[in-house]
Amino acid sequence: MGLLDILFGGGKKKVSKETAETRGQHMPDLNLPVDEKFTIHFKKNGGKFIYCISPQEVSLAIKEIINENNWEKQAFFALDQRLVQKFSKENISFTNNSKDSEVFFTTCEHLIGQNGSILVCSNQLMEKKVNELPSNVVVFATTSQLVETIGEGLKTIKKKYGPKIPTNITTLKHFKATKENSDDFLTYGSSTKNLYLLLLEDL
Repeated sequence: MGLLDILFGGGKKKVSKETAETRGQHMPDLNLPVDEKFTIHFKKNGGKFIYCISPQEVSLAIKEIINENNWEKQAFFALDQRLVQKFSKENISFTNNSKDSEVFFTTCEHLIGQNGSILVCSNQLMEKKVNELPSNVVVFATTSQLVETIGEGLKTIKKKYGPKIPTNITTLKHFKATKENSDDFLTYGSSTKNLYLLLLEDL
């Protein structure tokens, strides 16, 4: 069974069917841990999630993603040079021109449990808008980046960077077309993306 066949099956905690499926859309969240809350909302948003407990599992997951999408000859568009260096041994070619790729490979600032979105900024996007990115996105993140709310994520960014706070702060949230896609001001200029999240346990 491939890693992509067990999306949302990994991880240490299981989400009950009642929690994920039977509560109304506008009902308040149950008192869930932030990782479970994020998983529920991220799945509802249409994202594809792979939980990894080691760098070796991350490496295997990337290979599975490439194989299942026939991206063997596809250069990954990446703006974060630290990410390029980290994955330089994965037999992935990289480009800094979005027009040369169908896949955007990136890190993020935070994962938002409140709505299952991914908080990014100029550190990941530079000055590009989300709708200028390739339609396929692969995000590498760690469990220590999970926060409850967007507000908490923004406060953490401000504390981390001080007076050099990054610009172009936005969220990646819409991984399939829904009627709710236009209700979030932080997604201005965004478009639906086919998104994979590689989440590495680091706590």
